[in-house]
Amino acid sequence: MSVRRWSTDAVGSAQRLDYWVGAVCEAFLEMDCSSSQARVFEGTLTSVAADVLSFNQVIASTQDVYRTPAAIARGGQHPFYLIAQHGSGWHVRQHGHAAHLRAGDAVLVDSAQPYELHFPESLTVMSIALPRHWVGRWLAEVDSAAPRAVARERGWGQALSALCMQFAREPLLAASYPSALLSDHLGAMLAAALEPVQQPCTFSSRGLVERAQQALKERLGEFGLVADTLAQALGVSPRTLHRAFAAEQITFAGTLRRLRLERARELLVQPRLAGLTIGEVGRRCGFPDPSHFVREFRQAWGMTPARWRRQAMPMAH
Repeated sequence: MSVRRWSTDAVGSAQRLDYWVGAVCEAFLEMDCSSSQARVFEGTLTSVAADVLSFNQVIASTQDVYRTPAAIARGGQHPFYLIAQHGSGWHVRQHGHAAHLRAGDAVLVDSAQPYELHFPESLTVMSIALPRHWVGRWLAEVDSAAPRAVARERGWGQALSALCMQFAREPLLAASYPSALLSDHLGAMLAAALEPVQQPCTFSSRGLVERAQQALKERLGEFGLVADTLAQALGVSPRTLHRAFAAEQITFAGTLRRLRLERARELLVQPRLAGLTIGEVGRRCGFPDPSHFVREFRQAWGMTPARWRRQAMPMAH
């Protein structure tokens, strides 16, 4: 994990917009940027690299961003960007197609094609850089002439929007989770939101999810357990596995987290394990970092593992 930050506070007011354009080009890729508030422009950009993905929080004054053919020709890499705005509505235009987005909506844009981003008000944005090969792993349709919008209240768009909004508020959270698991979680939700399963859950998909859950229960203590590993063990492709979970309205990463936390809750109240430290219980359930385990447990159950053990242990006798 690496974290970088840029702020217009580093320069005088006359240089702020130029500084901002340079920061955007360094953090993302070459683009042009203008603002009706150039004389009083303010902006901060926080970029968190998580393996092949990059989570970029942008807090800034109103602006218009242009990805031009000349900039594309000068660049070597052309990732996709999943963009969501926290505060207010904004607009995207690509290949003559316009998308008018509300706060919380998300959109996938292709940096290999010219586009425009228009933010009429000040913005708090999460822009996640997705390499082309990564997108190709999750989406059947990679190349699209139009920006692909995800409504904040529709299907898996609710979960994807919630994730983007959480990172828009707290980008450093991206550094708190295992990068492979975070990548799987985001990819599964993106695929489910943009290319939803057309048919209702079938017996075969339910059976696959049941097999997967049983296999997960047997391997909860493995650090870095990811969908690719489980899919190989089950004899299916990762995409097939993720789509089976999506058909059940759940994700692989969410299921793994739930099962690990349920196992931890069980282990904490077993009298024969009363001598184990909280950190050791977390490790046995697949949480190598004790502080991460405590955070996850508190978020799931509303109390720390130590408090749960103190309250629930008498019930085990």
